Amino acid sequence: MSTRRGVLRAGGMCLILLHRLGHGQPAATIHRVGWLSIGSEGTVANLSAPLKQGMAELGWLEGKNVEYRIAYPNNDSSRLDALARELVEQKVEVILVGNGQSAFAAQRATKTIPIVMAGLANAMGTGLVVSLAKPMGNITGLTSQQDEVVGKVIGILHEVVPGARRVAILLNERNPPHAAFWAVAKNACAALNLVAQRVVANTPAQLSAAVEQIVRQQSQAVIVTSDAMYFTERAKLQELMQATRLPVAYQIRDHVLAGGLLSYGYDAAANYHDAARYIDKILKGARPADLPVEQTTKFELVINLKTAKGLGITISKDMLLRADQVIQ
Repeated sequence: MSTRRGVLRAGGMCLILLHRLGHGQPAATIHRVGWLSIGSEGTVANLSAPLKQGMAELGWLEGKNVEYRIAYPNNDSSRLDALARELVEQKVEVILVGNGQSAFAAQRATKTIPIVMAGLANAMGTGLVVSLAKPMGNITGLTSQQDEVVGKVIGILHEVVPGARRVAILLNERNPPHAAFWAVAKNACAALNLVAQRVVANTPAQLSAAVEQIVRQQSQAVIVTSDAMYFTERAKLQELMQATRLPVAYQIRDHVLAGGLLSYGYDAAANYHDAARYIDKILKGARPADLPVEQTTKFELVINLKTAKGLGITISKDMLLRADQVIQ
């Protein structure tokens, strides 16, 4: 009898095993990462590669254990709040943001889902976090002092074109740190005995009028502040600026790759790559409030020598040696 029961028990175990094999192993959990961008499909494509590379290096493979829910309004910032709510409704586990407007929209949409910054400007000064060491709330990640860097950009441009006294400062007033950008720009210009001229373009449609204002007020050089909309519209902006025949300095290297004269600022791609570290920790259970905010420390000087020659500007050997990249 005991032998018969043993055979039946063994047979039952075989049936259970065959049932499990027939239905396969439990599927791996796929975690949902949201990304709220203010830009366009092109902007997202530009920055998704370093983000996904950073995630892959930490074991997160798209389609296997992570998926990305990406939302962007094609530079129409009025749509950010609705897009942020959609990401919340999709039950994403973390939301990635790369600029202040997206960050504030995400913050308005949720106080519980973690939000990771990818190098946006002055997170503490704009009130997104209480402090860098203890961010509190549901926001953490990487921030940059791009407002302070404006002064450095003005100094570099002044070295390149010392005769330019009237400097136009292009600002997007919808960008939260714009007031800090302008304050630093005014102080930097005053220290060099330059005249800072405020020029505003808040939407792509306003870029042409802004450049017309720069020409009309007889600016002799231009500083384009760090802004997601300007980044997305860099091809159009570069075309407009080239027509002025003025030296233009930027805070994002991609503008120089598009034909601008020079840039000094952080590497946006590196910030998205590094943001993966925060996403990884949060998906593994860490709380944003326990993850100190990091400040970007890598800044690059990029010079487009071809553009300089086209404008009749001679870049000194010392400046070229200081550059991290020279485009011939």
